[in-house]
Amino acid sequence: MPTSTGIRGAAAVCLAALLTAGCAGQGELAASTASTGDSGAGTAAFDGFPEGTFDYQLGASYAPSPGVGTVVRDSTSEPAEGTYSVCYVNGFQTQPGDLEWWLSEHPDLILRDASGEPVVDEGWPDERLLDTSTEGRRSAIADILAETVAACADKGFDAVEFDNLDSDLRSQGLLTVDDNLALAAELVGLTHGHGMAAGQKNAAEVTERAREEVGFDFAVTEECAVWNECGAYTDVYGDAVLAVEYPEALEEEGMTFEEACAAPGAPSRMVLRDLDLVGPDHGDHLFETC
Repeated sequence: MPTSTGIRGAAAVCLAALLTAGCAGQGELAASTASTGDSGAGTAAFDGFPEGTFDYQLGASYAPSPGVGTVVRDSTSEPAEGTYSVCYVNGFQTQPGDLEWWLSEHPDLILRDASGEPVVDEGWPDERLLDTSTEGRRSAIADILAETVAACADKGFDAVEFDNLDSDLRSQGLLTVDDNLALAAELVGLTHGHGMAAGQKNAAEVTERAREEVGFDFAVTEECAVWNECGAYTDVYGDAVLAVEYPEALEEEGMTFEEACAAPGAPSRMVLRDLDLVGPDHGDHLFETC
């Protein structure tokens, strides 16, 4: 899956600081959706992205290039003025720098292996998996992330993308896809309750369920051309897909960006970004569009 090379909110500040600052089976999935209660579960109006391409600005915030109509930024950043703005939230793993807060305040919400050690995302070793295996833990995680979602809304973001929906694939068999979809349903309900759209991040293998059962409005995908899975998103979400490709993965696959743009099912909004998603004042900055 693309998670081995996709960026995970490099600009993130620890959740503890954010909170201190004052932000302060399928039947099971259906039950989880119903349990959102006061979170305002419902359907936010989403009429698709505006004209133009998009930019993925998780590592640095900067003025979008001409022709960019949609911008994704980390939840610790401000929305890009004059664009459709998407707020990045790591919904299923700890953010870099947040582990000590989670271990101190909510140690029971960190997934642990047989030896009791937190389960690590090997592709991103500074992230640990959250434990979505029970209804109680999912609700507790959702309550914590509700602060971040509310902050996104207060800042004026139009939508939220939730990363690491596919953490079950890295859980050593301790989590199931149903566990994660059930948490996703709670997070989507929270997001819709604030009048924002909700985006699925990666996890091509569950797009139909994510759209139909969970209620995601759009998708964000990394390396769908490299993995030959762009159609898995566009077949379900149509043109409401934001796709990011990275040069290292394309080179490894022996594919050019032009070929990625012409891949089966490639969405109209596909960009080539540097892996660290740095700003234009950095020598490694890369931004190209199809």
